[in-house]
Amino acid sequence: MARKITAGPMVPAAPAARAERSSVDGPESAPQARRWAVFAVVSSSLLMIALDQTAIATALSALQADLGAGIGWTGWTITVYSVGQILALPLGGRLGDQFGKRRVFLVAIGVFAAASMVCAITASIGQLIVCRFVQGVAGGMLLPAGMGIVAHVFGRDRDRALALFTSVFPMGAVLGPLLGGVVVTVWSWRGIFLINIPLVLVLLVSGFFLVREPPRRRPEKVDVRGIVLLMVVLLAAMLTITRVGELASGVRGALGVGASAVVAVVAGWASLRHARRHRDPVVPIRLLVGGGLGSMNILNVAFGAAAIGFSALAPLYAQSRYAIVPLAAGVLLTVRAVGMIASSLVAVALLRRVGHRPLLLVGMGAIVAGLVLTAVPPPGVAPELWLAVAAGVTGLGMGLAAPASNNAGMHLVPDEVSAVSGLRIMFRQFGAIIAVSVTTAVSAASANPGLAMSIAFGGLAVVVLAAAAVAARIPNQRGRW
Repeated sequence: MARKITAGPMVPAAPAARAERSSVDGPESAPQARRWAVFAVVSSSLLMIALDQTAIATALSALQADLGAGIGWTGWTITVYSVGQILALPLGGRLGDQFGKRRVFLVAIGVFAAASMVCAITASIGQLIVCRFVQGVAGGMLLPAGMGIVAHVFGRDRDRALALFTSVFPMGAVLGPLLGGVVVTVWSWRGIFLINIPLVLVLLVSGFFLVREPPRRRPEKVDVRGIVLLMVVLLAAMLTITRVGELASGVRGALGVGASAVVAVVAGWASLRHARRHRDPVVPIRLLVGGGLGSMNILNVAFGAAAIGFSALAPLYAQSRYAIVPLAAGVLLTVRAVGMIASSLVAVALLRRVGHRPLLLVGMGAIVAGLVLTAVPPPGVAPELWLAVAAGVTGLGMGLAAPASNNAGMHLVPDEVSAVSGLRIMFRQFGAIIAVSVTTAVSAASANPGLAMSIAFGGLAVVVLAAAAVAARIPNQRGRW
């Protein structure tokens, strides 16, 4: 049996478990009178973070035209946001313990607002990328602080409140593309960031008066070195992929690509070496391979590439290949999200009866079908209808596969649920970063970006199919565990 870990400087899902333990109130503590008002403030802030993550996907073409940037660099506005969140989530719980969750929550909202304002007035893609990274960091800090606040005010009902809290992300997936499409169509891509400002002001005032500081715990040490190494690996790898097209520009371009690749490899080696020696590393080595965990990690990378990567790339693909307007392109992601929500309800109902493996395989098969439909040209029907069907099929597959894969990973190591959950989210973000970086780099190097992206969707379908073959080897589990 693997040793049970504490909520250490893990990765995204660890703050959820940490938030539940962070209150000194016992499990039977009474819910507070203002709990629903506090919940509305915290969940609204999380919705703002989720909206900003998906709304920008509809504005990539507008960003290219307005800032004169290549598609490879505009793709960074999505991937660097995820990098910021990955790196900040392990710190959020620690800073909340040290300085107070209420203070961290309010500061994170303020930083997000400031970054949004600078995003709206930026004059270059480089400045926008830096500001998007800061937005991601603020969002990553906000999540564990907000969950700790919700867990505290709901007392013995914290389990239900936190479960309801997580439903905000699917809402962002549905509303974000629509919001982004409307704003880009009737206003400008800059409006996506400007509309955050009035909402942030309301949240700051409401949070200041409604939220009370939960009791603090003594903060544990943070694996700062591990987080820094992880950041270097991610940024160097993204830079290498983005600059692949420069290989044809001569020796200077080749040297630039080679240098960033060397940095990524060396940082990756140093990160693994550090993880083997550190008592509680940000990425625990024992949970990377063995006992089916290696297969699950591979599966999560592929799932993240398909699920999150599809969200980021589908609107750009629709605009590049078929000249679909941003609003209609954003609707594709809404169709996908609706399909995902509907099928996830079915998956949850069937998990104990059939186990996670059948749902996982059927869901991944549907994802493959949806990606193939997206890649091939429409057979005599309107592109909008064809892509909507493809997005719906992809969403249905994601809804079946997501709960099944979540359950499968936790079942493998039931004593380390928070750690496995954190790695699951981190590997999915890795997959999204790889998918977006590779696809935008290939598109930037092609004379026909829309066709290049269709080939990338087909390649992604092959990757998911290979991951499904790996998933077939994961032990199945029916009933409770």
